Amino acid sequence: MTIDTLTALFGNLVKARLLRMFLFNETTPFLMREVILRTRSSAGTVKKELNILVKANIIKKCKVSKDVEVVRGKKMVMKKIQGSGYILNAKFPYLNPIKSLLTVTSLHADETLAKRFTNSGKIKLLVAAGIFIQNWDSRVDLLIVGDDLNLIKIETVIKNIESDIGKEIAYSAFETQDFEYRYGIHDRLVRDVLDYQHVTLVDRLGIEIK
Repeated sequence: MTIDTLTALFGNLVKARLLRMFLFNETTPFLMREVILRTRSSAGTVKKELNILVKANIIKKCKVSKDVEVVRGKKMVMKKIQGSGYILNAKFPYLNPIKSLLTVTSLHADETLAKRFTNSGKIKLLVAAGIFIQNWDSRVDLLIVGDDLNLIKIETVIKNIESDIGKEIAYSAFETQDFEYRYGIHDRLVRDVLDYQHVTLVDRLGIEIK
């Protein structure tokens, strides 16, 4: 099932993104500015779709107080923001079926995911875990290893994935030499990925056959 299918089911892409964002962050309240940034949509469209979801009782309005990053001069600083926001309605009776549907249709640990990183460097190992295989307790969702990695491009790809699925992605990126050293000394973070359930999308290092 593709994003076009989701759009057909839920009316439009923005609504699908909003549903994913709230369902994959069940206890997190969001300010309007956060919703707009995360869904990469216009304020008018977001407000319209939020009102529809509130009327459907899937989300509800709430008071929000949190520390957020803001630009001050040339620096990013933390500032406490208070205001009205939105949060998932935990009592909505069909949360689990909708979440299951969105999980299946949104997260693909396959070659499509691997292709997103084609221009991010010479990828030698790409491992998907965590949210991509519905293991919600995993420390890392993506392990990326390669040569001449472009961290800016990797971050851009990650942000696009986060926008698509509505949840932050925990990832680690290593140059091949650094990874091989960590692998050799049984680094805890690396072992937490490779020793538990995961899907290997790219393996030019022969890790999975050692």
